[in-house]
Amino acid sequence: MAASEEELELPRLPELFETSQQLLDQVETATEPSGSRTVQDKVFKGLDLLGKVTEMLTQLDLFSQNEDLEEIASTDLKYLMVPALQGALTMKQVNPSKRLEHLQRARQHFMNYLTQCQNYHVSEFQLPKIRDNSAENNTANSSMAYPNLVAMASQRQAKIERYRQKKEMENRLSALKSAVESGQADEVCVREYYLLALRRWIGISLEEIESIDQEIKILSEKDSSKQASTSNASLRERPPMKPFVLTRNVTQAKVFGAGYPSLATMTVNDWYEQHQKHGELPDQGIAKTPASADFKRAAQQQEDKEQKEEEEDDENTLRRAREWDDWKDTHPRGYGNRQNMG
Repeated sequence: MAASEEELELPRLPELFETSQQLLDQVETATEPSGSRTVQDKVFKGLDLLGKVTEMLTQLDLFSQNEDLEEIASTDLKYLMVPALQGALTMKQVNPSKRLEHLQRARQHFMNYLTQCQNYHVSEFQLPKIRDNSAENNTANSSMAYPNLVAMASQRQAKIERYRQKKEMENRLSALKSAVESGQADEVCVREYYLLALRRWIGISLEEIESIDQEIKILSEKDSSKQASTSNASLRERPPMKPFVLTRNVTQAKVFGAGYPSLATMTVNDWYEQHQKHGELPDQGIAKTPASADFKRAAQQQEDKEQKEEEEDDENTLRRAREWDDWKDTHPRGYGNRQNMG
């Protein structure tokens, strides 16, 4: 009975894997926004199918840590990519409130895939370090604060090499894909195709883990700054202290003043109208008497006299100017200067 159930389950395994792989290809090549309902439905469906594939692989016990890569059948090599596909689809989930959770889950999938490939010696690569969030939150990493230039150069060279290998593998995969999917490829081509696919996903997983670590660091810093701003806001929300006055200062201000100029209490026009209303202006309250009329008459006479004297002075000045012009006409320039004539 158990054997018959396994026979019924075995044909379903390739179909589930193939469908989930097609869903991932559709999500990656979709022209719609990643947050659209259509794309997210494909993401959830692909993750559900890959979960079933993982359960079936566990029940079948298809892979064992005690066997080598050469002992795995060529058609079964593709199932080693299941954790990588799960990580890629997990990264496609769009939910800002659960973004950190999705990143951590996707990183775990990629790490499982890389660990599995390293155990089977699929390719030579260095496994990424396991993140320690508590250490990162408590102490600053000196290597991040002062990066080693030699290490940065080696990382850059490794990225360039991975990119070159990735392009070569993609070209070779596209050449073998049609033959493998149509069933016309021999055993050697099928094995080469799946080994190239495994190595391609190793490069993708390394790049994704590096990107995930950077995004997790940014989100952690954002959360810490948000918590700091929340604490500062709670401090600002405290009720203000009531002002208090020292008795000595109040008494001193009454005697010597406040120590600064007083503020204006009315405008100039208001002051003028107020004094005019009470008759306190200089030109108010003075009666017009004959003495004041005589004073005005005397002032007018004095003004006429001064004007007449000015006119006489003008006539004398004009007369002297005319006499000086006449004298210059009859006495040329230099007249009477006889001292230095030789």
